[in-house]
Amino acid sequence: MDIPHTKIKAILIPSVLIRLRLIVMTFRSCLILLEIFASTTLFAQSSIDIFTIVGMVGMPSSYQEPLNGKATESNLLVNLKLPIKFSEKTIWYNDFTYSGFNVSSDLEVRPTEYLTAMRMHGIILQTGIVRKLNERNGFQLLAVPRYMSDFKGSDGKSWQLGGIGLFEHRYHERLLMRFGALYNQELLGPLLVPLVYLDWQLNDRWSMTGLMPINLKISYKVNETLTAGFSHFGFITTYRLGQEEFKGDYIERNSIDEALFARWNTTGNIFLEVRFGYSLSRVYEQYSADEKMDFRFSIIRFGDDRTPKNVNFDNGLITSLRLVYSLPIK
Repeated sequence: MDIPHTKIKAILIPSVLIRLRLIVMTFRSCLILLEIFASTTLFAQSSIDIFTIVGMVGMPSSYQEPLNGKATESNLLVNLKLPIKFSEKTIWYNDFTYSGFNVSSDLEVRPTEYLTAMRMHGIILQTGIVRKLNERNGFQLLAVPRYMSDFKGSDGKSWQLGGIGLFEHRYHERLLMRFGALYNQELLGPLLVPLVYLDWQLNDRWSMTGLMPINLKISYKVNETLTAGFSHFGFITTYRLGQEEFKGDYIERNSIDEALFARWNTTGNIFLEVRFGYSLSRVYEQYSADEKMDFRFSIIRFGDDRTPKNVNFDNGLITSLRLVYSLPIK
């Protein structure tokens, strides 16, 4: 028996509305949980970006000789922070990041002995204890395992183990600093980077925040909904290749991104941020698995006799758009 069209609508519309309500309720519940997690985190920060999605693209940049063509870089990043309160002085901190870099090229004839087009993936977990010693001092001890790969037949050697240790001191209500280091067993060899974290509210409009030398933001509060300023980001990452013709090789990516940004508070705790800048010292270098340096201390290299297999492309303009769910921490 055929059901009249009006009856089908009468059946379907309530069902669709119920599903939409469930989706909205689930989303609201997630936000409430995130706020509960955030309200317990890192004790002294002024705010925390709980959930972030970033899309970045670079302008086409010319390959260096002897290649004749251009490469285009793009990136997708997703970050989620989930701090969990154990006590008034202790937090178990969790930070999950996925970052995917893609390089495409317009070369008519591509070399077969090395990569020109590539897609690299990084999955990074930061997890560990954040401990408050007293009103002014504390520390953070985090394990930082990473899975860095092209996702093409990669094996257990794509795992990298590392850690972060920071000592915290609050100088006054407007200045919080942390001092320590990051260690990671990169595919290029052991890497040690001294770290200085800064959260400095210079006045009601100007502020500086960041984990140097990795990132830093100098912000100016234009009004209640708009903040603008300068952003720095620089980091070294290595990715193991799994595809058959290059299996065992690795890619070293190194870039320093300097950009201007504008960040709008669109509604509630949701922010939209635009960045426009330039990528300096950008390299995607391919090496054989056995080509390593003895040790790297930040930008200083020891025993680096490696020879890249590939030809790099030039620095260039970059732009990014990020959607952020951020909460104030009081």
